[in-house]
Amino acid sequence: MSVLPTLGTLFRPSQLFSFKGVHPDPRKYLSSESEIETMPIPTLIRLPLQQHIGAEAEPVVQRDDYVLKGQLIAKARGPVSANIHAPTSGRVIAVGHFTAPHPSGLPVPTITIRPDGEDTWGPHLPRIRPENATPEEIAAQVAEAGIVGMGGATFPSAVKLNLRAKYDLHTLVINGAECEPYLTCDDRLMRERAEEIADGIGIMGRALGVKQIIVAIESNKPQAIDAMSRYNRALDYTFQVKVVPTQYPMGSEKHLVRLLTGKETPARALTADLGVVVHNVATAHAVHNAVRYGEPLITRIVTVSGRGIKRPANVKVLLGTPVSEVIAHCGGFVEEPDRLLLGGPMMGQPIANRRVPIVKGSNGILALTRAETPGNEVMPCIRCGRCVQGCPVGLTPFEMNARIQADDLDGAAKIGLMDCLTCGCCSYNCPANISLVQTFHFAKGKLAEKQSRKHQAEETKRLAAARQAREEAIAEAKRQAMAKRKAEMDAKKKADAAKAAAAAATAATAQGEANP
Repeated sequence: MSVLPTLGTLFRPSQLFSFKGVHPDPRKYLSSESEIETMPIPTLIRLPLQQHIGAEAEPVVQRDDYVLKGQLIAKARGPVSANIHAPTSGRVIAVGHFTAPHPSGLPVPTITIRPDGEDTWGPHLPRIRPENATPEEIAAQVAEAGIVGMGGATFPSAVKLNLRAKYDLHTLVINGAECEPYLTCDDRLMRERAEEIADGIGIMGRALGVKQIIVAIESNKPQAIDAMSRYNRALDYTFQVKVVPTQYPMGSEKHLVRLLTGKETPARALTADLGVVVHNVATAHAVHNAVRYGEPLITRIVTVSGRGIKRPANVKVLLGTPVSEVIAHCGGFVEEPDRLLLGGPMMGQPIANRRVPIVKGSNGILALTRAETPGNEVMPCIRCGRCVQGCPVGLTPFEMNARIQADDLDGAAKIGLMDCLTCGCCSYNCPANISLVQTFHFAKGKLAEKQSRKHQAEETKRLAAARQAREEAIAEAKRQAMAKRKAEMDAKKKADAAKAAAAAATAATAQGEANP
């Protein structure tokens, strides 16, 4: 593959396309100038087996097992799943359930490790040279390392890298937008690890077999733009750093692709249908570590921010570290936060239990004071349409909310509920403080449960019909076998009778000849 020219002729600023969204106060200044710092090993590490989209991983360790740093402790189950590795050395003290980093607060299968403080590495993954490796070898290495989308989607990265087998791919877009307020972990990573990120970008480009690569960064990150522009070559690629407007939700891959190409991804389709694959900058860094050094995904950078935090920072933490210990590392709270979130203020999840762990998709811990949060008084909807004006997908959130409140989930689905990004733009714009995005999360969950029950009922009906068909086939086979056997027995009886008659006739004839 030859070195490609930069892509300014393909994507000039005048060719950027727009979409609806919102412009919340970025508030990134709280942590944007804090260099990445490494947090000490925590007292306990809790690793949920479901840290990714797809099937949860299957544990391969037991209680009291001693594990080394980087050792595989839970294996991917199925084509859409991800391996989980020990972030440090220590002893497994439980393979059971613990509270999930999720608003439900329900316990999920979790492996708990008590670190020994030695941080002893086990065998690394075999290093490979991407210059000589095949796309299949690169994707397999990424799968072994347990890498998922680090921007929050947590889709297993190896699955995306294997899309080349199904789609005609031509472009890789690297998402460096980091559009949610407060979050600066990707910004700092690009500033401080640009060369490593660029190498990971080139590796992913080689695995996908694309012709061009674009790195998209929001305009409010000038230092990151400058750093990535200096390192715009990797392997066989020269890629362009594209400055995009500061707007939420710029980090949505479908909207980013639309902004850059003018092409809209169909509902419930993939950007790969357009020949484009999108990966996050932190994912590219993880790919670099996995391929060049054989390191699995066991750490991530987290922004700890909000006016409730004493010392906002960008912290490199071991996966499984309790949120409470990360907060303590940053000096604790200035005051009790009005809202504590895991993730950004738009799509982050409230933290009910501060002992929940940092997982692969955790990019922030926000302690927001009363002054930083909107009023809690909810008023009736006045159908002002501001939620419609802010929706980047072009939906009518107030109408979906009305149908959901009327328990008409199917009606809400008909007008676009399943196309909703749950990005929070509608809630941000709502003057009545209606928690629209939470309502849509709930409705999607209920629809998924309903569809699951329907699928289960249909599957049960199918299995019952199949069983009945089998039983009828067996019964028919038995009837046919019995009929055949009866026919054979009747034929045998007739044959025996005929034989006996013939024998009797022969005997009579013989006797008549003997006595004329």
